[in-house]
Amino acid sequence: MANIPDELQYSAEHEWVSGDPAVGAVVTVGITAHAADALGDIVYAEPPAVGDTVTAGQVCGELESTKAVSELFSPVTGKVTEINDALESAPESINADAYGAGWIFKVELSAEPTELMGSEAYSALTS
Repeated sequence: MANIPDELQYSAEHEWVSGDPAVGAVVTVGITAHAADALGDIVYAEPPAVGDTVTAGQVCGELESTKAVSELFSPVTGKVTEINDALESAPESINADAYGAGWIFKVELSAEPTELMGSEAYSALTS
């Protein structure tokens, strides 16, 4: 399988989490390259708003591609502290650099994530 960075954690809904998954820590969230490829060219991203509370496994936004509109699930529970404003004018960043410039939002964790998996488990899920 393609690019699945070892330093990230992954959800079954194809989101990634970067950072220390401890309560009170701020983590970065995006979608995986696998998900971006499956969606096709992303033309619009609607992340949660700064200050919103997101819950692991629950819908928190949406991504619109040339193929479909897909729900964006939060892989963690906490308060949104920042969104990637660059996606408003360049949502294609998600396709071009899913694990870098294509990050979607940051969350201050209010609970430890319990459903995340490492790169090997995610690779097995997507193969």
